[in-house]
Amino acid sequence: MYVTRESRDSGATHSRLVICDENGECCATTTGLGTNHWNVGIAECARRIADMVERAKTDAGIQQETRLTSLGLSLSGCEQEATNRELEMELRTAFPDVADNYTVTSDTMGSIFTASPIGGMVVISGTGSNALLRNPDGSSHNCGGWGHFMGDEGSAWYISHRAMKIVFDDMDNFEKSPYPVQHIWKLIEEHFNIQSRHDLLSHCYAKFDKPFFASLCKKLSHAAEQGDELAKFVFYEAGCHLARSIQALLPKVHDELVKTGDLSIACVGSVWLSWPLLKDGFIGTMRKYKIPFGLKLLRITKSMAYGACYLGADGIGFPLPRNYSDNFDVMYQYKELHTNGSLNGTASTNGCSSAK
Repeated sequence: MYVTRESRDSGATHSRLVICDENGECCATTTGLGTNHWNVGIAECARRIADMVERAKTDAGIQQETRLTSLGLSLSGCEQEATNRELEMELRTAFPDVADNYTVTSDTMGSIFTASPIGGMVVISGTGSNALLRNPDGSSHNCGGWGHFMGDEGSAWYISHRAMKIVFDDMDNFEKSPYPVQHIWKLIEEHFNIQSRHDLLSHCYAKFDKPFFASLCKKLSHAAEQGDELAKFVFYEAGCHLARSIQALLPKVHDELVKTGDLSIACVGSVWLSWPLLKDGFIGTMRKYKIPFGLKLLRITKSMAYGACYLGADGIGFPLPRNYSDNFDVMYQYKELHTNGSLNGTASTNGCSSAK
């Protein structure tokens, strides 16, 4: 028996597939192109999935005509049941040797179930951003996930765009930047290989490439670490936005998720690697709210492909062995203390780093 899962690792432009055996052991892994059907279409998405399955079967020593027992698909763009079923039917029709059973969910679900069997919260901050709560009764609620036209606050794209907008407004004398813009403008020139602001317009329209646009964020993080005040400011703002997306979902949290006293939140995406730059904005925003439980921020240490693998197994009622404690580290814990009717925010760290 084989259970597999495919997923787009959030904030990136690639997909990762894992095949596990009946003991929960990994037999093969592989990567492929992005699988957001809104970007590439249902047919191409199915083709890319089938290609990864084919290559992984070869690596695992599985014959191509042997169908996987269950294929868990945790993909960006798979938030609607109708299109999820359409993708499943495309796979069954065009690639009948891929799998016997399918479980299709959004990429956020893969992240949540990599860390917990009963649900929880995930906050994605990669190229784009999204926050989703999954309760043990199966109900789910989201804040964000609408793309860069309607949101993506706290994401790499948003941080990059925010820095560029501040620079543009300062140069126009429309709104002066709170900090000098010269260094950030130099980074923008180098990143886009331009000499003037007019040269940037093609990257905003005809040549718009969201991942490339967002990749400026890494250079901004280096600038912030080296002390540039404007770069530090946009990351502070991003921390505020991520805290607000969490706070928006807290009223929907079921008691079972916090019976230990803490709500576990899976933090997924490359922007979270800059947690020291986000922390002050995050904590400052959280202190504005009265939260009756702690927040435990988790960094997933295994591919969220394992979460979709678990979902694929659960979809057919197979008790796939799994050790959740091996799948994450505690990045940060936030607690509130209530003393004499006053609210005091306190926080503790555990193994926090800012690897780039």
